[in-house]
Amino acid sequence: MKNLKGTGVALITPFKEDKSIDVEALKNLVEFQIENNIDYIVALGTTAESATLSADEKELVKRTIVEKTAGRIPLVLGMGSNNTQALVEEIKATNFDGFDAVLSVSPYYNKPTQEGIYQHFKAVAEACDLPIILYNVPGRTSSNMEVSTVARLANDFDNIIGIKEAKGDLVQAMQMIDATPEGFLVISGDDMITLSMVLAGGAGVISVIAEGFPKEFSEMVNLGLERKVDQAYSIHYKMAPAIDLIFEEGNPAGIKSVFKHKGLCENELRLPLVKASENLQLQLRRFIEELK
Repeated sequence: MKNLKGTGVALITPFKEDKSIDVEALKNLVEFQIENNIDYIVALGTTAESATLSADEKELVKRTIVEKTAGRIPLVLGMGSNNTQALVEEIKATNFDGFDAVLSVSPYYNKPTQEGIYQHFKAVAEACDLPIILYNVPGRTSSNMEVSTVARLANDFDNIIGIKEAKGDLVQAMQMIDATPEGFLVISGDDMITLSMVLAGGAGVISVIAEGFPKEFSEMVNLGLERKVDQAYSIHYKMAPAIDLIFEEGNPAGIKSVFKHKGLCENELRLPLVKASENLQLQLRRFIEELK
């Protein structure tokens, strides 16, 4: 298994004005991440607006990212569903060439019990040959993966290697770090508490802000992993206003605005998501200019 510590990014899907996928912009975004010290890329996560992509478009995104990355950094593929059997069948039919792990979100909308969540991931683990990173994001799924459930999965399945923990609850994250086996990756899914989680023993982050500001955020995470606390927090407090801004009107509206200001892609989203307001775009532009 390739090293998935440090800073991963949940990459957006860039669109042209006609809402089709902008393949050249996607290639440029991949290169931008690699050039600025990002450790790995997550394809087709929530930030990629994967819910609005067709099966053919998902294949195009996957193929483009794999070809452009060319093995230089690890790649993680987002795959999740609230229909367990459908997800198992999708996993069995998927070509994972070029990918090193799967990121799989806890079932959304259905609001399963903890036993239901366990049985869902048991089926996923038994169907998937790649390492699996669980994804807990109660703000989107409406149910929380409790520490005991995560620890149970971590102990029962060798290919469940970590969790993207995005409840935004530092206490729960610390409990997960304590309750899971040595080597299990507890990865921050909340940009604002990333450094605190790293210093508590977390493995790093799968980030949104980092794809817009990869050099700064990856340096912060690395300093945290090296226990250079004061230097790490100086970067955290410099970046904190931008973290608030990019999520103010939802994700990925904020980060796409950042990329537009940096000339990396058009500021286009697919409904039901819409681009950031003019006021928010202005605030983000000011932050980018002041950061230089």
